[in-house]
Amino acid sequence: MLLRQALLHPERPAIFDGDRLHATYGQWAARSSAAAQRLRTAGLQPGDRVLLFAHNHPRYLELIWAAWWAGLVVVPVNAKLHRLEVEWIIDNAQARWGFVTADVASDALAGLERQIDLDSSQAEDLLVPMGPPADIPITGRTLADTAWLFYTSGTTGRPKGVMLTGRNLMTMSLTYFSDVDTVTPQDTMLYGAPMSHGCGIYAVPHLIAGARHAVPASRGVDPAEMFALGRTIGPVTTFAAPTIVKRLVDFAEHQGLDAAQAAASFKTIVYGGAPMYLADIQRAMARMGPRFVQIYAQGEAPMTITVLAREHLLDAQHPRHVERMASVGVAQSSMQVRVTDEQGRDLHLGEIGEVVTRGDAVMAGYWRNPEATAAAIRDGWLFTGDVGAMDADGFLTLKDRSKDMIISGGSNIYPREVEEVLLTAAGVSEVSVVGEPDPEWGESVVAFVVALPGVVLEGHDLDAHCLANIARFKRPKRYVFVDSLPKNNYGKVLKTELRQRLKAGPSR
Repeated sequence: MLLRQALLHPERPAIFDGDRLHATYGQWAARSSAAAQRLRTAGLQPGDRVLLFAHNHPRYLELIWAAWWAGLVVVPVNAKLHRLEVEWIIDNAQARWGFVTADVASDALAGLERQIDLDSSQAEDLLVPMGPPADIPITGRTLADTAWLFYTSGTTGRPKGVMLTGRNLMTMSLTYFSDVDTVTPQDTMLYGAPMSHGCGIYAVPHLIAGARHAVPASRGVDPAEMFALGRTIGPVTTFAAPTIVKRLVDFAEHQGLDAAQAAASFKTIVYGGAPMYLADIQRAMARMGPRFVQIYAQGEAPMTITVLAREHLLDAQHPRHVERMASVGVAQSSMQVRVTDEQGRDLHLGEIGEVVTRGDAVMAGYWRNPEATAAAIRDGWLFTGDVGAMDADGFLTLKDRSKDMIISGGSNIYPREVEEVLLTAAGVSEVSVVGEPDPEWGESVVAFVVALPGVVLEGHDLDAHCLANIARFKRPKRYVFVDSLPKNNYGKVLKTELRQRLKAGPSR
C-alpha cells in the first residue's frame, strides 16, 4: 500500500510534525524500505517481533511500515506502562528490537537485543534512503500472518497479546470507508490519542486513501493545539475516547466556538473505547455540529464491530432518535453481531445478554495462550464480555462489561444506567458507579462523583435525583466525592482501582 502511493504520488504530502511537513509519500516509502533492508541485514527474520514503546512521533509510522516491509510483527505498547510491565511484554512477545522515546525509556529495557531512540542518530541512520523504494523487495507475507501484536490493558491480570493479521487490518480499513467515513488525499488523520492503539491503527485506511498524517508537536492531546492544527492544515479527522471528546467540547465552549468554527478545525471525530453518555454526545453535537461517528470494537476485533454513523446521530425526526444516540449503532458491514445467553443461544430483541461477533476483523487468537483463545472464540464467534441488548432495527445498546455488572438483592444493576442518570444532575461533571460487597444484599451500589468547578455536591440531592429517574433499588447507597476519576492512557475509567479504594476504607 505504501509503495503503491509512493509510485503514484511521490510528491504528495504524507506525514506532518505539527504543521511542518516531515515526509512526502515518496520519502516515507524510501525511508521505510531502507530501514527494512537494514533490519533484514542485521538478522531480523520474517515474523520476528519489534517493540514500539514511545509517545506519538512522526517516525512511529515510518518504523511500523519498515517492519512490515521486512515481514516483521509490530508490538506497539502503551507509553504510560511501567518499565516492568513493558519488560514482561518484551519477554512474552519475544521481541528482539525496540524503538523508544527517551521520555519513557531512557535506560535499556531488559530482554531486547537492540534499543533505538526515535530521536537519535541511530534512528536517523536507519531511515536514510538507499535508492528507489521499488528496488528494495518487500518480504512476502500472507493475509493470515500476524502483522500487529496488540496487548490488552490487562485489567483482569496479565495482558494478553492479540494477534492481528493482515486480513484483520484490511477488513478494518475497507469497512472504515464503507461504514465510518470517506477519506480523500486532502484529509488529515491527527494522532493526538496514543498511536499504540485505535488512533494509530487508523493510519492504515488513511494511507490506503493517500491522506495526510499529522502528529501534534506536543505529542499528545492539547485541545488548543488540535483546533489550531485543523485550521492550519485543513479540517482534521481524529479518533478519541469520550474523555478526549469532552475536553475538546469544553475547550470549544470556553472559547465560545460554534459549530461552523468547529468545522474549520475538524472534519470527523470518531469516538469509542469507553462509554459515551447520552448527555455528553448531545452537548457535543450542540456545540460542534455533525462532526461525530461512534464505533464499538475491541482489540480482538479492531475498530470493527458496530457503528453509530453520522446520519444516525443527525436523524432527529426518528421516533427513537434519543435511544439510538445512546446506542453503539448497528453491525459494521463486515461483521455479524448477536446477543446471547450464557449458553450462547440467541436472546429475543430487547433482552440483555453477552454481545458476540463474527467476521474477518476478529483476531487470529491470543499470542501463546491457546486456553484464552478457546475461551474467547467459539465456533468462530468472539465472545466480547460486554453486555447489551439489540432492538428491532439492529441497534445495539451496551449496558456494561459483564464483570462490572452489580448484583444486589438478586437483581442485576448495570452501572452505566445509573451513571447516565447521575450525569444529568446539576453540578455533576463525571461519575463512575461500582459495586462493593454487602453482607445483606451481596453488593451495594457506590457512585464516585466529580463535581463541576466551584460546585459543592451533596449526596441527598443526588439521591433525590436518582429516585426521580430510576428504580429505588438501583440508586447508589452512598456517594464518594473525588477530584478526578482514575483513567488509563486511553480514557477508560479504572473501575478496578475504584473498587480497591473502597476496600482501603471509608471516605466521604
